[in-house]
Amino acid sequence: MKKTTICIDKNFTVSKVDERIFGSFIEHLGRAVYEGIYQPGNKFADKNGFRKDVIELIKGLKVPVVRYPGGNFVSGYHWEDGVGPKSERPAKVDLAWMVIESNQFGLNEFMEWSKLADTKPMMAVNLGTRGIEDAKNIVEYCNLPGGSYYSDLRKKHGAADPYDIKLWCLGNEMDGPWQMGHKTATEYGRIAAEAGRIMRMVDPTIELVACGSSSLTMKTFAEWEATVLDECYDIADYLSLHQYYGNHTNDTKNFLAESVAMDEFITSVISICDYVKAKKRSKKQINLSFDEWNVWYHSNEQDKKLERGVQGPHQLEDVYNFEDALLVGSMLITMLRHADRVKIACMAQLVNVIAPIMTSDTGAWMQTIYFPYMHASVYGRGTVLNTVVQSPTYESKHGDAPFVDSVVVYNEETDELTLFAVNKDLDSEMEVTCDLRQFEGFRVTEHIVLYHDDLKAVNTEAVPGAVSPLSNGNAAVNSGILTAVLKKQSWNVIRLGK
Repeated sequence: MKKTTICIDKNFTVSKVDERIFGSFIEHLGRAVYEGIYQPGNKFADKNGFRKDVIELIKGLKVPVVRYPGGNFVSGYHWEDGVGPKSERPAKVDLAWMVIESNQFGLNEFMEWSKLADTKPMMAVNLGTRGIEDAKNIVEYCNLPGGSYYSDLRKKHGAADPYDIKLWCLGNEMDGPWQMGHKTATEYGRIAAEAGRIMRMVDPTIELVACGSSSLTMKTFAEWEATVLDECYDIADYLSLHQYYGNHTNDTKNFLAESVAMDEFITSVISICDYVKAKKRSKKQINLSFDEWNVWYHSNEQDKKLERGVQGPHQLEDVYNFEDALLVGSMLITMLRHADRVKIACMAQLVNVIAPIMTSDTGAWMQTIYFPYMHASVYGRGTVLNTVVQSPTYESKHGDAPFVDSVVVYNEETDELTLFAVNKDLDSEMEVTCDLRQFEGFRVTEHIVLYHDDLKAVNTEAVPGAVSPLSNGNAAVNSGILTAVLKKQSWNVIRLGK
């Protein structure tokens, strides 16, 4: 049996986890909004049309922040179309996804829904087809108490108190040729700097996220980040990262090794941020917002056949299998290992569209990826310990990949320790040991295992529990040493306390 040693020291820490690292994303895309979180007339909907069954599943994830309304959608969006009386809202063509947007769900509804879902908004502004003036206006509408045109308009629309939105995205994927209002790095950096400056004049307390590259594979990657930050370093608080992974060639070993690529991506962007910091002789540190991440590939072929000009099509509806859940677990571990710089992250997306939650007219259910996301969010709060994983490796397209990805989080408030681990070995169990003598008196309170012998197993409405976690792991502490045998191809959450 292969063996892995995990080394931690109570005094060697990475950072306290910013809870916003467990955020998610709702875009006006496919059935994320319509038939996802909002479906008037459905038997599960409340009086305002919000799906109550979906809200309960979202609460199970403890989602701290939700990015809205896009995504590519935001680059052609007029936020004013989605506020006020619904009878006066215009239906518009959305060129991002080639559909009709009814605008029956907009900013007012999103803010009301956010409260019900126990989450906070991460609002994006349109810097594609619009710009500085509109960015100023939406902050005024949302955050000023009253006495001005837009703040009084909000009151007229039934929201007496300010929405007080603190986190704002300065556009979306502006380096992408597919983006409405696509810009060069200099053009985007300038408008981001000016829009952010004016937005902060309206509300000095807001935080701002500037657009990094749309993905690591962009030809302009690195140069884009450096140029953008050169223009807006003093205004931005965070730089965004976006990355999706897929198993197009049905090569599971290389697919699970994508966490190596993700780690390198994060490290590279940190280096770029720090280069610009040094260049500017600045004392300010730019942190990262990994505000789009997930597995995405299952629905690609189906989406090529979609009819244009319809409302709420079944679009980007990946049905996730068990191996997807394993990679999602490794991606969460990777971001936690960089908790000193990755302060915000958004799984894209939350419902129906490349999502952990799926709905039909007759119910809602959890996809396989729901579980590692939920476990990390619920049990991953606290301080990340510097986790050294001495694991055997295997060859992959990204170089040597460890069979075991792991991170340990210590929650000071509850005096609990959680070890997250993925065994990517498809053939063998893995014996794991960790010296916990610094945590005197700690014992294993639960060892959760997500395992299935079929890597392609999925959850459906008919069989929603085909892939689901069990608290049947074998982890134990003896004489201060944690020992566990991890099943092959498994996600593990080992919880410890006194």
